[in-house]
Amino acid sequence: MSTDGDLGRRGRGPTDPARREKIAKAAIAVVAERGVEGVTHRAVAAAAGVPLGSTTYHFATLDDLLAVALRTAADHNVARLRAWERDLPADADLAAALTDLVVRGLTEERPQTVVEYELYVAALHRPPLRHASNNWDDALVELFASRTDAVTGRLLAAAFCGLVMQALLADPPPTRDEIEALFRRALGEPPRSR
Repeated sequence: MSTDGDLGRRGRGPTDPARREKIAKAAIAVVAERGVEGVTHRAVAAAAGVPLGSTTYHFATLDDLLAVALRTAADHNVARLRAWERDLPADADLAAALTDLVVRGLTEERPQTVVEYELYVAALHRPPLRHASNNWDDALVELFASRTDAVTGRLLAAAFCGLVMQALLADPPPTRDEIEALFRRALGEPPRSR
């Protein structure tokens, strides 16, 4: 039985089942705004609009916070890619479709792409993030192999990731024709005459 003095008190532990996801999304927002090095429990708590103790309750270390941000970003990216693949006709020009996918990641989805790759690269120096990065790679290989074969799927995944990373940094970025020519070569197709 509760007394008047107990009204409004909450017990220790999570009271908002969606708080963990809210914190994960806030961590991604902080990476987008400040980069990986700008991620702190305090910054994420402020971005999520939750008490500082909530971030440390759910994610004890910064690596835990970055890992959930990477997993969340990777899951979202893989879900988008799976939807792209589902919507791709069976007889689609795969090189052209992959080129469109890269171009979209560099233009209309650029902010999200930057965050995803920043988190991905952070795994180089933060071993706890490597599992999420490896899962992301495996999902890409599986997705591209479903349209080709296992070896070509791995090659396309590596080419896709490398092209996106290089294009994000290049000034000027490669043209659509240059990107498509690389995918055609990876697929063993002759270059398309323009």
